Amino acid sequence: METLNRRKIIIAIDGFSSCGKSTFAKSIAARLGYIFIDTGAMYRAVTLYALEHGAIRSGIVDEERVVALLPEITISFRFNPQRGASDIYVNGDLVEGKIRTIEVSNCVSPVSSIREVREKLVAMQQQMGRARGVVMDGRDIGTVVFPDAELKIYMTADAKVRAERRYIELTEKGDKVSFEEILDNVISRDKADMSRAISPLRKADDAIVLDNSAMSVEEQMEWFEHEFNRVQAALAE
Repeated sequence: METLNRRKIIIAIDGFSSCGKSTFAKSIAARLGYIFIDTGAMYRAVTLYALEHGAIRSGIVDEERVVALLPEITISFRFNPQRGASDIYVNGDLVEGKIRTIEVSNCVSPVSSIREVREKLVAMQQQMGRARGVVMDGRDIGTVVFPDAELKIYMTADAKVRAERRYIELTEKGDKVSFEEILDNVISRDKADMSRAISPLRKADDAIVLDNSAMSVEEQMEWFEHEFNRVQAALAE
């Protein structure tokens, strides 16, 4: 993929949960030598911290308590050579595995809808991407975090396909979950992400849609190469 080594840009990837956004973004970053920033992991990290510090009880989010905890939270990424990707840390503690549980998944949407949470994390994300040469995925990257990104991709897939992917991921880790539970979570998160008052999930006007319901990883990367080269050609004009 030598044709991809050109002007550094910001690549914004938005879309629904369990679409494979992070896997897609990591592959792009690895091929381009870009920095990958998993913004969804950042919101999950805040959610985990809130769960561990009593701001979420029985699935109910205490927004005031979550906001009060924000000054205590420092998030960083460190490259893990064994995974070939970056792990996320909260206050210096590795939380990569802890943030992927169904408990965190069930609470991350209401936490991410809190204005103060989004303001804090958006500011962090903008700082991380200031030098360009980054791939960032989330729900509002192309609409809020980097509305001037040179390449915006909006990922989607059938809800049942996404639930199956998530089910396989969790069961392979040994988590005891049912497919129905995962599907319900996927559908409820879609609704919450699209209907929240602050930075709802929506397609940016200039984003390109990628429906990967029936696409392999290789096919997705071929699609990306075409779009990346198109953008680079336009920038060179």
